[in-house]
Amino acid sequence: MVKNTEINLSTLSRDLKKSPSDAVVIGVGQGTDGPVLLDNPLAAKSAEALTDSLKSLGVTGAADQIVRLPGLPETGAGILVLAGVGKVPSGTAPTGEALRRAAGSAVRQLAGLGTVALAFPTASVADVAAVAEGAALGAYSFTEFRSAKDGLKDPVSKAIVFTDVADQKELDAALKRAALIGRAVNATRSLVNTPPSHLYPETFAEAAKDLAKGLPVKVTVWDENRLEKEGFGGIMGVGKGSSRQPRLVKVEYSPARATAKIALVGKGITFDTGGISIKPALGMGDMKSDMAGAAVVLNTVLALAGLGLPVKATAWLCIAENMPSGAASRPADVLTMFGGKTVEVLNTDAEGRLVMADGIVAASREFPDAIIDVATLTGAQLIALGNRTAGIMGSEVVTTALKAAADRAGELVWPMPLPEELRPSLDSQVADLANIGERHGGMMTAAVFLQEFVGKDKDGVQIPWAHIDIAGPSFNNGSPYGYTHKQGTGCTVRTLVAYVEDILAAA
Repeated sequence: MVKNTEINLSTLSRDLKKSPSDAVVIGVGQGTDGPVLLDNPLAAKSAEALTDSLKSLGVTGAADQIVRLPGLPETGAGILVLAGVGKVPSGTAPTGEALRRAAGSAVRQLAGLGTVALAFPTASVADVAAVAEGAALGAYSFTEFRSAKDGLKDPVSKAIVFTDVADQKELDAALKRAALIGRAVNATRSLVNTPPSHLYPETFAEAAKDLAKGLPVKVTVWDENRLEKEGFGGIMGVGKGSSRQPRLVKVEYSPARATAKIALVGKGITFDTGGISIKPALGMGDMKSDMAGAAVVLNTVLALAGLGLPVKATAWLCIAENMPSGAASRPADVLTMFGGKTVEVLNTDAEGRLVMADGIVAASREFPDAIIDVATLTGAQLIALGNRTAGIMGSEVVTTALKAAADRAGELVWPMPLPEELRPSLDSQVADLANIGERHGGMMTAAVFLQEFVGKDKDGVQIPWAHIDIAGPSFNNGSPYGYTHKQGTGCTVRTLVAYVEDILAAA
């Protein structure tokens, strides 16, 4: 169902002409006194001539700027591209994220070409990995629902990273990881971009099976009958108003010598009308992206399996379509959640926390070392942190590690508190708790609700847990930037993979 976009990645250490390309990309930074041509494989005379011409060519070095010039004979390419890397203070090298964004931006904007050589300064394997990953993220398109492809450009199909460290033995693994990360993020983007006429609970479950083919994972699907029988009241309560009934999908990666065990829970509302508490019409079409959390956790586990990491990782995809009908939940209904807690539904548009609660309880029963849930949960996240920064809340041991992993991966997250005074606002007169509470700080109130469903470990201590609210950064309604395209972004897949790598390294 998901037609993924992939790029062939390789490296080159010497003469550019030995590996012909359609374009060679070199970096330009924003220095204190103007644009600065970064280290590159051009001959000294060519580099000097370019340096003298940067200002007259209008080159600033700003991020996302690319300037195309006729190719030089020494490069073996018909086009020479000057790509902005952003601010590069004097005497310093670009950061890994600056390289990742510059490579991704160049590859994204050079769609229509077949092979691109990326000659950014790469002093280490980590720098090469950043450039390769940026290329993999930039080489994406979503055209499945176009009846005609006239005027559309295919993404770059091959990227060659020029580097002086091409002989390092770690390089093959770094390129493999970059390709896998690109595949996982792009698959997440494509799921988010798929219209709700085609992606609904049943087909989402089928897509999970398709994406898992060839990987050492087990996929289990709960249909509406099993969900009803086993008491998944949150998922059924949200999904019963639609003719397309809900699903719970469990994706397990269980290598024989796992040294850690994590559970990932994802919100999978394939379309959110708000239910009986219906949303305004303006912007409702964006609610096809309300399943981004489930797409993230699915592709994270598949990436971990592809990398062969020694971690038992389980994704729980809590999938429903929130529609108003005669069968839909009403405000004032009481749902009995998986595990027995009761929730008074005061607003049917606060549905994500209901399906997630069931998933968190199910995940808790397997006693993982940590539970991380990912959801496009609240509009309050955008008010607090904007369109590009996700909020993370929960156990400090998990949120601290997630922030460090996000920084390493180049993604924007910010830890937020869970104030004790928010919990009483979730009290209900008729049930164990209500599904909405204090309006101010609504992102945190939603997390406080989810915390009520996190189970205890075998010693009776609450399992370490974190909640990631990606309501803003999961969907880009603005212009493309860096390696980020319009609509689905695939955010936090890279953070979660980095988090697992970090905990394995620490162990």
